[in-house]
Amino acid sequence: MSDVIRLLPDSVANQIAAGEVIQRPASVIKELVENAVDAGATDIRIYIKDAGRTLIQVVDNGCGMSPVDARMAFERHATSKIKRADDLFTLQTMGFRGEALPSICAISQVELRTRTADAQTGTLLLISGSKVEKQEVCVCDKGTSLSVKNIFFNVPARRKFLKSDNVELMNIMREFERLALVNNNIRLSIDTGNKRIDLRAGSLHQRIHDIWKNNLKMQLLPVEVDTSLVKIHGFLSRPEFARRRNALQFLIVNGRNMRHPYFHKAILSCYEGLIAADTQPCYFIKLEVDPATIDVNIHPTKNEIKFEYESEIWPLLVAAVKASLGKNSAVPSIDFSVDAVPVNPLQGKDNAIHRDLPDDYNPFATVDLNDITGGHNSDRDDYFPGFGGSDASPGYSGHKISGRESDNLRNWDKLYAGFMAKGREMLDEEKYSQPGKDQLPGLEDSSLHIEGLCLQFADKYIITSRREGLMLIDQHRAHVKVLYEQFLTTARNRQRVSQKVMFPEVLTLTPEQQTALSEAKDEIAGIGFELEYDADDRWNITGVPSDLRGCDPKDTVLRILDSVTEDSPNYGLDQRPMASVLERICLVMARSAAITRGKHLTDIEMESLLGELFALPDPTYTPNGNRIYTILDEQAISRLLN
Repeated sequence: MSDVIRLLPDSVANQIAAGEVIQRPASVIKELVENAVDAGATDIRIYIKDAGRTLIQVVDNGCGMSPVDARMAFERHATSKIKRADDLFTLQTMGFRGEALPSICAISQVELRTRTADAQTGTLLLISGSKVEKQEVCVCDKGTSLSVKNIFFNVPARRKFLKSDNVELMNIMREFERLALVNNNIRLSIDTGNKRIDLRAGSLHQRIHDIWKNNLKMQLLPVEVDTSLVKIHGFLSRPEFARRRNALQFLIVNGRNMRHPYFHKAILSCYEGLIAADTQPCYFIKLEVDPATIDVNIHPTKNEIKFEYESEIWPLLVAAVKASLGKNSAVPSIDFSVDAVPVNPLQGKDNAIHRDLPDDYNPFATVDLNDITGGHNSDRDDYFPGFGGSDASPGYSGHKISGRESDNLRNWDKLYAGFMAKGREMLDEEKYSQPGKDQLPGLEDSSLHIEGLCLQFADKYIITSRREGLMLIDQHRAHVKVLYEQFLTTARNRQRVSQKVMFPEVLTLTPEQQTALSEAKDEIAGIGFELEYDADDRWNITGVPSDLRGCDPKDTVLRILDSVTEDSPNYGLDQRPMASVLERICLVMARSAAITRGKHLTDIEMESLLGELFALPDPTYTPNGNRIYTILDEQAISRLLN
């Protein structure tokens, strides 16, 4: 048998490495900006064309490279950051692997112009698919300008699976926000062709304000702790400004963004009891530790970091957050010097409802006016002020109570007997005009017919019986499914009705959300939302869908924009991606308008909900594949009781 194991060519190896390092255009920007930061740049400019498909250019005023270094930078594992393995534990730079530039040039066409401060001329280098096409002397400014053109031009499968321009642009803006937040001491700008953002160098608080405008300026509390183990500083939001959607949460260690569920949980634990269960705070926390106590060499993107003293940092982080909330009066306090409830709220002779009443007085006892007045109406004012007499109130017409009225007063229960009987008849008529308990509408020939009463458990689940066993239905998911189908049908049939609002809601969008709005603007308008542009990325919500009741329009629009920025979720059991932005929008609206878990439902409401649910073609799953109900058969119930 001949030998079959061989070394891969460098070009193939670089393409394989690019699959981990370069996942989309935003990954290119991250790697190039971090290289510019390591080069000591104080001004970094980013230029984008066609959401990065055609061009990604990063220009910096860093130290630049010599002709030899410019050529070596594109070789695999070539780096100036480390020299030996021990240097991994004293890292002060963003990059160190030597994989980013080789991976980028393996799947694109690269043009590099660079010059050091002491050189008169610079170097021009052209590379296409890891192949060097040209290297020559050129005239350029100090620093480096690196252009990445036609990303994935030689990997058509990867290029085909790139998302739409707006989605890729949203990912670029999200990455830009992370880079800008970490490097607040560097001037950073981005030009996408349609929009330009220029962020000046400044403090962390100033950078947060520049990125997210007025959304957070008055909501942030400072955090500051300095110990021998870790230095913690940054900002977090007040509890009253916790968000249901789009919470801004950033953890940074030694100038590097990271994902750390353990520290994230530590911060959230400090807000327990201060915010609603379905909300989360915003936070921007920077940690500075000894580089020897962390390991950043976990993943090629370097977003996962291991801490040697993780358990010791936890209580310090919790104490820092709680101290910030306490110092800034974000935690409610109780004044024990004042009585919460007055001991005698009716004390005082001038009180209008104070009366000297006998000890055995019963206000609900049947009263005979003749017995009280001795048959003389003249004394009636002493017991019933306002009924006739010379001392009647100024607004009283002086009407005297007739004998018939007196009888009615003595027999008030008979007076209202007819009204109450009629009311009960109306309620019974309405109840039995609703879908019956024995058969849901439209299911005469279906096995899904309800055979017993509908009961609610924990104000979350509806329990009923059918031939196969006991049925348990999630009331929130059931209503989401019903509303989703209604909204989608209305939108597709163009039957939307918009209702004007008296006081428009003001919506301030981040650059990422602004890009999402440009993609989904037609669909948002098609379902009934009316948005008018104001200024500085502010929009006014002047109209809402007429069938969207009991929801916060601002929160709903933000949820819609968040759903557009996410990758396509799975839809149903067949795992196919959602067909359109419209379906995502309808799902967000349904979730916003659906009854919540914890809401008590009447018998009629439960029966009506189940009738609408089981009239749908597929009542088993929500649009994103969550099960709506389950059935416990007799055997399953028996097993539970054994």
